[in-house]
Amino acid sequence: MKFKRFFIYAGLICMISVLLGCKDDQWESLFNGEDLDGWTVKCIPEDQGKVYWDVKEGCITCNSIGDRDHNYIWLVTEREYADFHLKLKFQVFRESAGNSGVQFRSRYDNSDSANYGGWLNGPQVDIHGPDPFRTGLIYDETEGVRRWIHPSLPDWRITPEQAPKGALETILFYYEDDPEAWNSMEIICKGMMLETLVNGNPVTVFNGEGILNDEAHSLQGSGDTGCIGFQLHMNDELKIRFKDIYIKEFAQ
Repeated sequence: MKFKRFFIYAGLICMISVLLGCKDDQWESLFNGEDLDGWTVKCIPEDQGKVYWDVKEGCITCNSIGDRDHNYIWLVTEREYADFHLKLKFQVFRESAGNSGVQFRSRYDNSDSANYGGWLNGPQVDIHGPDPFRTGLIYDETEGVRRWIHPSLPDWRITPEQAPKGALETILFYYEDDPEAWNSMEIICKGMMLETLVNGNPVTVFNGEGILNDEAHSLQGSGDTGCIGFQLHMNDELKIRFKDIYIKEFAQ
């Protein structure tokens, strides 16, 4: 009887795992805290050899303070991901007026027709220290799109009045106030449904059906699967750090 109960219990656990759609219960670390193994820099030829993305004090660090002579430069994962739950910590600095973000389901295009001669196509969860309300919203960097998709706006411009209520409740912690202060971000992608949280605050719940799987994204191979990446915006003076980067994939 005990064995029978054991097998019934084990069967129920397996069934629940299947229904939840998780490959397993283990989080996979995307950053070993020592080097950029598993990551690669994507940029135009003119920026190759410039070191903006590095590992310092156990964190992925980007520092372009005092140097605006660069195009867009991304640090991206070598692996691609489709449906997943990503969580990480990031640190922002008041001295940094630059923009960054976490791209996902993205793909780099270095063809002659690519924007600036090299472009990472795909959606991006914005990180913007000067305007916390933008952090956690979704801007789409895909060629032919390049606009806010949550909230839905025609281009890159956005005001607090245009942001969803959850975004206005976002609070960021800054290094200058507390060197030990870190911000948390979570990105959850399941099919065309996207969710983001910043410091536990729900910012985005977005159905990308008809957008992330439209012709523009299909042409670039983005929107439904691709790499995860961090962005250094063109000509920006940015200082930002990332650590504790973990991902859990969902079975498709």
